[in-house]
Parts: sequence; structure tokens; C-alpha cells
Amino acid sequence: MGSRDCDVLILGAGTAGLKAYKAAAARGADTLIVERGPGGSTCTRVGCMPSKLLIAAGRAAHQARGAAAFGVDTGAVTVDAARVWQRVRAERDRFVQAVLDDYHAIPADRVIHGVARFCAADAVMVGDTRVTARSGIVIATGGHPTVPELLDPVRPLVRTHETIFDLDGLPRTLAVLGAGPLGLELGQAFARLGVAVTVIDDGESVGGVKDPEVNRVAVAALGREMTLALGVEADVSATDDGRARLTWEGGETTVDLILAATGRPPSLAELALETTGLALDEHGTPEFDPRSRRCGESAIFVAGDAGAWRPVLHEAARGGRIAGDVAAGGEPPRELPAFAIAFTEPNLVAVGCDFGSLPEGSRIGAAKVSDNGRATVDGEDQGLVRLYGDAHGRLIGATIAAPGGEHLGHLVALAIDRGTDVATFGDQAWYHPAVEELLQAAARDLLGVND
Repeated sequence: MGSRDCDVLILGAGTAGLKAYKAAAARGADTLIVERGPGGSTCTRVGCMPSKLLIAAGRAAHQARGAAAFGVDTGAVTVDAARVWQRVRAERDRFVQAVLDDYHAIPADRVIHGVARFCAADAVMVGDTRVTARSGIVIATGGHPTVPELLDPVRPLVRTHETIFDLDGLPRTLAVLGAGPLGLELGQAFARLGVAVTVIDDGESVGGVKDPEVNRVAVAALGREMTLALGVEADVSATDDGRARLTWEGGETTVDLILAATGRPPSLAELALETTGLALDEHGTPEFDPRSRRCGESAIFVAGDAGAWRPVLHEAARGGRIAGDVAAGGEPPRELPAFAIAFTEPNLVAVGCDFGSLPEGSRIGAAKVSDNGRATVDGEDQGLVRLYGDAHGRLIGATIAAPGGEHLGHLVALAIDRGTDVATFGDQAWYHPAVEELLQAAARDLLGVND
């Protein structure tokens, strides 16, 4: 049995792992990284970037069909599936290559290829080599899609976010199992490309929206383009002609393809975490401090999707930087407001304190998108903005369903991070006509100002 040692050991070379490696190395730590595969992040390969490319194609088709409302006749709109996928994959590969360039820039003697398994709280086995870390180990092994057992009868027809971008054409009909951000984004994109889409979820909310008023508006807006079967349990069976039939109380559909978008749990099973003495939750995920990414009092850190906490690229990148830096002796930075976006149209956004966690004495202000001049001009007047303020008048959160909601969310996140009160937030330089005026209107509504 061989052995190696280092100051900081990184497990995984995706977004979080690469950022952790750079942060630890920048602090002067002797750093090693273990990678089992070819490298490349989930976001670039099979996540946020290819999905946004498909969304862009769907938006182009949608806008072309809607041009007549503005007096612009485009004629019949046709979708060339081969060209759609050609662009998606070409641009996807370019994004992946940028990440791979980052990975390959790491000196070869700093990379260990193989699968890591903990054998102690400060060491892992990679093959027959024991690797010991003096200062800390960062778990950045990512996550993986799951396929529910109920889809076993039609498994050949099932795709996940890791396989959906390898299609050759477009199905005529698609069922999406899961109404979270990923399921909704891809569902709407396929619908706009001419696919009949049904989204099925056993919950009543869409895109993770917890505010019931915003959820109601979002369901109505998205329901214009897709069939939404919410709050139902589906049964699945194969048809004689090789399709899939899904039935639920009050409805059914038969489809050519199913997208399983029911979750992405952390990839931790092979790590043998039971040997570390860490506190694990009911799913076997280590409990950790979101600010430092440290697991309890140990020298083990978790970053990115491996922690099942805000599993999106920017959080993975920041979490990786934090974990690597703290493992090498740095101090954790401030914690930023929670921030989530579903890139549907309208965008679904949650910032800061969510509706279900509002403290006693909180106040809510609202603004309808249909009352916004710019949204009406652009023909995108579906949505609702809700701002939350605490009993002391401080802005603490928002839930948004609106065109350009991704940009509104950033303004709210910045204001929350700076401790801005609602009165100050509402009294900014809000330009007219702009969808950003929705935030001003919601702030004034919260304050009871009606002039």
C-alpha cells in the first residue's frame, strides 16, 4: 500500500472542487485533488448551460409565433430539431471545454485519479493508496439524478437532465415528472419548440415557490403553455405501441418520452462517511455550517451539490472557494441571502426569507405585473411581485413571478445584504418605464403609500 500526504485534499473536480483547489493553493497550502472522471462541471455538461441554450431556442420560436400581435407577420414558424440540438451541443461543448481547461491547468502531480473512500476522519483510500490531509478535506463530489421506481415499466422512454440533451429529434409528447425549477424550465422550452408537455407533481407549488399568492399566479401563467397536473400521484404503464401512459386522479396522458426531474441527491454513497464520525442526516448527508462549510468541529468540509444546499453553480463556486480557503486556515466570509431562480417565463424568484419562515410582525407588499407599463408594452403582463419587511421595517425577502424577474431578484438580494430598510429601498432612482418599477410599487404598497 502506498501513501501520500498534503495539507488540503479536495474530492471532486467540478465547479466546487476546482474553486476549492484554487482557494487552498492560493493560501499556500499543499493541495491535492481526487477526480474519478474526465472532469467538467454539472452546470456546463448537463445542467444550467445546456438547459439555457434549449430555453433560448424555445424563446426564439415563442417570440416568432407571437410577433403577429405587434403587427409583424413571420409566416408559419417551423422548428428544425437537428439544428436546435446542434447549437445546444456545440455551445455546451464550448462551455465544458473552458472548465476542462481549468482542470487540466492543475499540475499533473497534484491530481489523483480514482474513487476516494474515507478510512479515517483525516484520510481516504484511492485504490491502494492512502492519502492523508493535515489541515482539511473538502467533499465536492457533486450530485446525480434519480429515476423513481414507478418509471421502471417504461425505463427505455425515460430521460434525466444528464441524457435529455442527447436526443436526435423532438418527441411529439413529453411528460415531466417534477415541477421544480429544472422540470419547469425544460418543460416550457420543449413546449415552445412544439412539443405537447404535461408536468406532473405530487405537490401544489411550482418552481419551489412557497408564497401561495405568487404560486397561484405562476401556475396560471405557466398553465397557458403546458398542462400542469399538481397535487397528484401518477401511475405509469407501457402501451402496446411502445409509449408511456400516465394516469392520476382526474386525468391521464400518453406520451413518447418522460423527463424525470424529481431531484438530484448528493453523490456520497461511495465515500464511506460512516468511518469519519460525522453527524449525518436521514439521507446520509453530512451536517455542516453554511457559512464555513465545515462539518461540526471536524476538518471535513462540504461544497457544491454534495451538500444538497442551494445546488446551483454560483453557490457551488462560492462554497468551494470558502471551503478551500477555510480548510487552509482562512476565516469564513459573511453569509449571503438565499437566492433561487427558475428561468421560466415569467421568471420565478425567491430571495432572502421565504414566505413560510417570515418572523412575527412581518408585512407584505405586492405589485401586479399587469399594472406595469413596460410589461404591458412588451406583451408580458403575467406575474406578481411580493416584498417582505420585518417588524422594524427592514427588507428581508421577496417572491417574484415576473418578466425579467432574475434582474429584480438581484436588486433585492443586494438590498437585503446591505441591510436596507423598505422605505429606503422604495425611494431609489427607479426609471420609467421599466419592469424594475414593480419593486418600487411593492415597497410602497408594503408601506401603505398609495399616491
